[in-house]
Amino acid sequence: MQLSIELALEGIEKKGFGPFGAVVVKGDEVLGAGSNMVTTSYDPTAHAEISAIRQACFRLKDFSLKGCDIYTSCEPCPMCLGAIYWARLDRVYFGATREDAAMVNFDDRHFYEEIGKPLPERTIPMIQLMRSSCLKLFEVWALSETRIAY
Repeated sequence: MQLSIELALEGIEKKGFGPFGAVVVKGDEVLGAGSNMVTTSYDPTAHAEISAIRQACFRLKDFSLKGCDIYTSCEPCPMCLGAIYWARLDRVYFGATREDAAMVNFDDRHFYEEIGKPLPERTIPMIQLMRSSCLKLFEVWALSETRIAY
């Protein structure tokens, strides 16, 4: 946890990053580390947790981080939480809460609310197109000999 805090502080002081840091570990080994780089990389997905997960997966040459934990300076946002589940991390250790982050204008409440709404009630219109054509992609994938299940 201390390393995630140090990454967040270093990012704030030296690089202009957001106040977040994260590390992925397996046992005592750090496999990935990241700071929030959204504003400096012009990438809204460049959260600390995402960066740490990407590094760890690249290092292990695997999309699964089963057997690993993530330490993050703040409770993960919905995007990072989704990535944590997709990566199959074993545990999440976090410092500050989402309510703490909201006090300095990192308020994810809207995203949590939107996810729970039916599609027609979301603030960004969700418009379904060409479903039958897209369903065929699943059929092709299911029959593919090169398919890797995840």
